Amino acid sequence: MNKLLALAVAATLVPAVAFAAAPPAPKKEGIESKSYQWNAQEGEKIEALKLKGDPKNGKDTYEVCGACHLPSGAGRADGTFPQLAGQHATVLIKQMADIREGLRDNPTMYPFAKEAMTNPQELADTSAYIQTLCIPVDHGKYEGKDHDTQVAKGKELYEKQCKECHGANGEGNGEKFYPVIAGQHYKYLLRQMTEIRDGKRRNANPDMVKVIKPYTDDQLVAISAYQSNLSMPGAMCKAGKGGKKK
Repeated sequence: MNKLLALAVAATLVPAVAFAAAPPAPKKEGIESKSYQWNAQEGEKIEALKLKGDPKNGKDTYEVCGACHLPSGAGRADGTFPQLAGQHATVLIKQMADIREGLRDNPTMYPFAKEAMTNPQELADTSAYIQTLCIPVDHGKYEGKDHDTQVAKGKELYEKQCKECHGANGEGNGEKFYPVIAGQHYKYLLRQMTEIRDGKRRNANPDMVKVIKPYTDDQLVAISAYQSNLSMPGAMCKAGKGGKKK
């Protein structure tokens, strides 16, 4: 059994304990530090961004990621793992580098990100492959009885304070490292925005923290409901099946 296959099996069977004996993730100072600089132009992130990613090689390194994020990149509708298909490669590289360097805390993902992608070229390759995946038709949405009301409230908030960075349709901006948020799983969006508001996502953009710091829980529900209701830009999968873009 090769290393990637062994990691994939471990992720599928026992993700919480597969690497119990592995060294803990490093802890790099984040937004809690006065000297924190969001998206500092340094480290393996910058090295990976300068490289041309090879999707063919990236398919192999993505194999272990697919155990949690699914081979299609659809993630999980319950929000435990985000949808990756359709995301900007620059954003993917940044987030994976942040996790590897201990700037973004993700104890579950860290061992796999560290072992499956051992250098900047593999970060670039994996991100390039993910970009080739078509966008799943179905994803987790807000299912409350007040769905229409919450979506309407979320739209008002989004257009007032989020559209400038994340785009009119939630398409983000790859050049500025702003993620696509349209069509992301509702529960994942809600969890991430809550953590950003509460200072628990240490690689957060301070500008975004300022925007959502005053938001109530109900407002975060509304804006997450709206964002998950948007359609992700890009090539959609046919008949709801995941795979490569046609």
